[in-house]
Amino acid sequence: MDDGYKQSAASSRMMLPLLFVLLYAAFQGAVAESSGQPPSMKKSAQFMAPNRLGSSVVFPLSGNVYPLGYYSVPLSIGNPPKVFDFDIDTGSDFTWVQCDVPCKGCTVPTERQYKPNHNAVLCENPLCKEASWPPGQDCKNPKHQCDYEIKYADNDQSMGALVIDVLPIKLTNGSVFRPKLVFGCGYDQLNLAQNRPPAIAGVIGLGKGKISVLSQLHAQGLTLQNIVGHCLSRKGGGFLFLGGEVVPPSGMTWTPLLPNPSDKHYKTGPAELLFGGKSTGVKGLNIIFDSGSSYTYFNSVAYTASINLIKSSLNGKPLTGTKDETLAVCWKGTKPFKSISDVQGYFKPLMLRFARGAQFQILPESYLIITKHGNVCLGIISSVKEGIGEINMIGDISMQDMTVAYDIDSQRLGWKYANCDRLPKS
Repeated sequence: MDDGYKQSAASSRMMLPLLFVLLYAAFQGAVAESSGQPPSMKKSAQFMAPNRLGSSVVFPLSGNVYPLGYYSVPLSIGNPPKVFDFDIDTGSDFTWVQCDVPCKGCTVPTERQYKPNHNAVLCENPLCKEASWPPGQDCKNPKHQCDYEIKYADNDQSMGALVIDVLPIKLTNGSVFRPKLVFGCGYDQLNLAQNRPPAIAGVIGLGKGKISVLSQLHAQGLTLQNIVGHCLSRKGGGFLFLGGEVVPPSGMTWTPLLPNPSDKHYKTGPAELLFGGKSTGVKGLNIIFDSGSSYTYFNSVAYTASINLIKSSLNGKPLTGTKDETLAVCWKGTKPFKSISDVQGYFKPLMLRFARGAQFQILPESYLIITKHGNVCLGIISSVKEGIGEINMIGDISMQDMTVAYDIDSQRLGWKYANCDRLPKS
């Protein structure tokens, strides 16, 4: 499976091997002697919440849909601060980093792993219950350290313990704060070498849960609005923002999030699928927007309709089906393609039309890639064939060159085409 899609889950539990038990014991020694309580909001210049406009945070992004398959953000952690690169993921709410205690299965060298320093979070911390616990460890003793185990749909898995540390941030108004946040210190990784880019040290979960970085900052008063968003550049890079000040004041298209408190995904719907401006007959689609997925996924009905209509519309065009290891459905031309502009005229746009009239355009450049072989490939994948169930999910490829905002306070999701090559002005 592509290295983007993630879904927080506590399924497929298994007994941990002896090596994990030894690592667990080593970790207890490394992170012991912490109260594990949430940080106090002392009225100091360091921790006092801002009381004026500018309560947003903007981070530059690196990466692209192809060939890297991810967008990442550099975050500083600790005192003195050390920079780690995180895969941005609105499809989960848990943040973790590869951890040197030592680490089993880590993909980054020891010097680029996080080193805990007697800062374990205890079971009595309210955020402990928001984590996915390992099997058979339900954290009954409030003075025990809080362990976690998280498994993603691409079979990546991380196990470790919660820690609390400083994450220095600079707001858009120039103020600098050093809040303490809770995250995972992952010292036992599974399948990371297969799916996760070697430069990535962890995942920043930006979902709706209380343990997400966004929710923790909002709870400490550092973001006035509980909003997260991103602008992913088609050229590579872009920016991530926490707080509502960066959201364009006009021109945004909004649609409500589905009201399900237990669902930590950003899910909208129902929506109708259109192709070339005409209805496909596929309706009632619920859609997840997930920055942790490189590509877009449709359920069996939507995927079948899309692939049939696309192929039919290509009749008479100078394109021939071909095999390419990058994706399942690809075409070649009379000569290798150099950019999407070479093929845009051959493909028609898709659209999701939501019940209240909001329209999410998926232009050809938002569902196609040009591979290193000069072929054009379809960046829409069958969720059933990938083994992740009958889901519909908008991934990075279809969110490029637009501001996408996830508004938890107002329970809505919005988008607007934008220039993602420039960071917003402070």
